[in-house]
Amino acid sequence: MIKVNVMGGTLPQEEIDAYVARAQKKFPNKYIKSIDITLSSEDSEYVDIAYHFYAVPFERIRRITGYLVGTLERFNDAKRAEEADRVPHTV
Repeated sequence: MIKVNVMGGTLPQEEIDAYVARAQKKFPNKYIKSIDITLSSEDSEYVDIAYHFYAVPFERIRRITGYLVGTLERFNDAKRAEEADRVPHTV
């Protein structure tokens, strides 16, 4: 459920639903947390829209000893030791 905050006036539910549908179409790969709709103070003809998204968890992937890995659980003892002995380089 997307929370919609309307500030500076009121909007019909149809228009709010249209803004929600627009957001879902515009950002299909993001999870929308809330939408802030601010009406202009003069004639309410224009609106400012602010979208707020949920943080998407991601898995860190590193290149270790020539392999792209997320965890070391499948490495044998030699590969784990090689990873532990790595020297970090600064730029």
